[in-house]
Amino acid sequence: MDTLQHILVYITLAISVGYIVNKFLLPKSLWSTKKSDSKACGQNDCGCH
Repeated sequence: MDTLQHILVYITLAISVGYIVNKFLLPKSLWSTKKSDSKACGQNDCGCH
């Protein structure tokens, strides 16, 4: 039973460290998709309000 708990703790730790690295350390340009036809609500009236 101790072995299962250790495995679950290490999995949880790996997921949390991965999230922190992805959220704060990796550049956003690595995951962004380039959409040239997307509209921002501030420039045109897109009807989102």
